[in-house]
Amino acid sequence: MKIYKIMERKYIWFFISLAIIFAGLISAAINGLNWGIDFTGGTILHYNMGQTYELSEVRKTLTDLNIKDFEAKKAGDDGNELIIRTVVLSKDEQSKITESLKNKFSKIELIRAEKVDAVIGSELRKQAIVALIIANILMLAYISFRFQFISGIAAVLALIHDVLIVISWYALFRVPIDSSVIAVILTVVGYSINDTIVVFDRIRENLKNAKKVSFNEIANISIAQTLARSINTSLTTLLTIIALNLFGGETIKDFTMALIIGIVSGTYSSIFIASPLWSIWRKDAKTA
Repeated sequence: MKIYKIMERKYIWFFISLAIIFAGLISAAINGLNWGIDFTGGTILHYNMGQTYELSEVRKTLTDLNIKDFEAKKAGDDGNELIIRTVVLSKDEQSKITESLKNKFSKIELIRAEKVDAVIGSELRKQAIVALIIANILMLAYISFRFQFISGIAAVLALIHDVLIVISWYALFRVPIDSSVIAVILTVVGYSINDTIVVFDRIRENLKNAKKVSFNEIANISIAQTLARSINTSLTTLLTIIALNLFGGETIKDFTMALIIGIVSGTYSSIFIASPLWSIWRKDAKTA
């Protein structure tokens, strides 16, 4: 078993993470986050196209109608449905879009037209933040009870790291943030904490048997012992999500990509961020 000097190079790992998060925060500060209509309010138009079609033709039609801030995605099992999300549209504007699309796609049929209230979006945002805070407090309590309070703080900071990495991805690539972001973040948090606990568990077991060995050495050994498990578990999970991303259609592409980013970040933080943070705050870090 090869043991890597992960703990000794902790500031390199911290720098990599901070660089990505900093770039994301700068992008968010300059351009703002691309909140979807689930949060800002708007109109959803859902069509059955009745035939195969190209999104580029739909986008050109909407652009010609001077519709701004829209999002068009394919939907349905065969990709023959179309979902358009826009700013709030009047009945006349909705009719113009439908008529213009009919000129290109004669079999088109409007399935639903819904207005999403911004108030709902505001409540969704609050609920997401509350859910995240409650999840982190409960995990901090659980890890503090099972390990140490400082290890709980390290684990929660690693989770916050993962959330910030995912948000940085949304900010850097201007990906629309819709209600699915709540599911993404909570899924990533759950996945990441599971991986971190596996590493912490091994460190705790090795600490019981260690004599005159530094905490950093034990952490390096423990990470090496769990490294194959962490990578293999992540890879098998990623294979499924990558398949969904490639073949699951346009409607879940952003969702699955955010999950991929989050799971990669969660695996990274459980190996390179959580244990080094525990080491920094552990008073007897030099000797076990």
